[in-house]
Amino acid sequence: MSLRIKTAKNVASGWLSLLIHVAVGFFLSPFILHKLGDAAFGLWVLIFSLTGYYGLFDFGIRSSVVRYVARFAASQDSDQLTRFLNTSVATYGLVALMVLVVTGIGSFYLGSLFQIPPNLLQTARWLLVLVGTEVALGFPLSVFVGVIEGLQRFSWLNLAQIGCTLIRALFVVIVLNRGQGLLSVALITVTLNLVSHALLAGMAFRVMPLRLEAKFVDRRAFRQMINYGWAAFLIMVAEKLRFGSDAAVIGVFLSSTAITYFAVGLRLVEYPATVVQSLALVFTPMSSHFDALGDHDRLQKVLLAGNRACAMTIFPMCATLIILGKPILEAWVGNRYLSSYAILVALVVPRTLYLAQSASTKILLGMGLHRVLALVLLLEGASNMVLSILLLRHFGILGVAVGTAIPLACTSLFFLPRHVCHLLRVPMGSFLSEAYLMPLVLCAPVVVTLLVLRHSFQVRSYRDLLLQLSAAAVVYGLALLWLFFTREPEGTSLRMRFAQFRQQAFGP
Repeated sequence: MSLRIKTAKNVASGWLSLLIHVAVGFFLSPFILHKLGDAAFGLWVLIFSLTGYYGLFDFGIRSSVVRYVARFAASQDSDQLTRFLNTSVATYGLVALMVLVVTGIGSFYLGSLFQIPPNLLQTARWLLVLVGTEVALGFPLSVFVGVIEGLQRFSWLNLAQIGCTLIRALFVVIVLNRGQGLLSVALITVTLNLVSHALLAGMAFRVMPLRLEAKFVDRRAFRQMINYGWAAFLIMVAEKLRFGSDAAVIGVFLSSTAITYFAVGLRLVEYPATVVQSLALVFTPMSSHFDALGDHDRLQKVLLAGNRACAMTIFPMCATLIILGKPILEAWVGNRYLSSYAILVALVVPRTLYLAQSASTKILLGMGLHRVLALVLLLEGASNMVLSILLLRHFGILGVAVGTAIPLACTSLFFLPRHVCHLLRVPMGSFLSEAYLMPLVLCAPVVVTLLVLRHSFQVRSYRDLLLQLSAAAVVYGLALLWLFFTREPEGTSLRMRFAQFRQQAFGP
């Protein structure tokens, strides 16, 4: 299978997976919110935010697995690959034990650290134990997910995620309709996450002859893993500070109910972010492959085409959230959460600026040139924490959102584009015009369509909302077809063939 076909297959399956994931999350979140109530839902967000910090125990190993699987597979070095994977599994086994210890200790101090209602404290402790155990077991299993990604078999990964997402949604609806509570939802989520990891481990063993034996645990492989992973680890720390600390800050200084109002606005920003991040996953192993072969020209093409694809995906979503944000919130969770629109607007613009450059960050990871990026993102994350705490005292949860937005916008505008263009020797003007000019042009008709429809009739139901979104999607789809048939080589060739066929069939 050619690299172009494999990439198209991976991206298509990724978009299908994300379409299902976003659709399920969009309709399931308000259902869970109204069934559990503000306090319990805020607790759900808080616990998953806290356990998200367990990802720091990864120490960058997962990123190194993806990179070196792609690199060793390209060079067909099976011995180094075997040693690297066995060392990763062994290291993750120790990490899992650490996570279990931290979870056990942390469950006793939840009530003293966070503003949790007394009637929910015991539930919070059991919820932390459940989710923490799942995260611990997921560490060694994630090595095999990294194998699938490193071999660019993203379609397998996406199919497993689709199945687990649909089954989870079905079971959650059933148990909540039967009067079950937060712990039942958590048990379903935890179990299906582990099942998904186990399925992917089986797929990894199927696609390559993996041998797991203690004799293959290797010091050289460990040093190799750490030398690459420390900067990836700093990026993970920065990501938690940038996007995972807000719920904890609100939980410490305000309440779990306040987390809910913040999370409602944040969720609408994260849905399109997940779509773009899924698309960008393919660029890490791809750039690692080309870097191993010394193909610099292909790396430059991946940079420009990858960021253009990310921008073409996120720009119309950003415009839709800004223009239709209030009707979406009203139809999604109800009038009482319209105040979350301010959170949405504060976060969506800087988040879009960063997501439009998702290919840049993945290429830096794939080439092992991510150390400066890690330090800058860590500085941004620390600034986010400080600003969020300071602004929260004066502006509440909106201050937390603004504290996140300001450093993120600075990184996206003033550091990342200049840094990646310098490393890959791409002129800044060429980068901006080739990556972002066309996505902006294609997004303009969508903006006009949404503004006209918003002033033409008011959204009062899901039906009205879907009508406006469908109209915007049709306009954007036509714009993409125009781009394909006038600018892309395959589309131009297809158009010329059609013209020749029409001329032969009907004459000039």
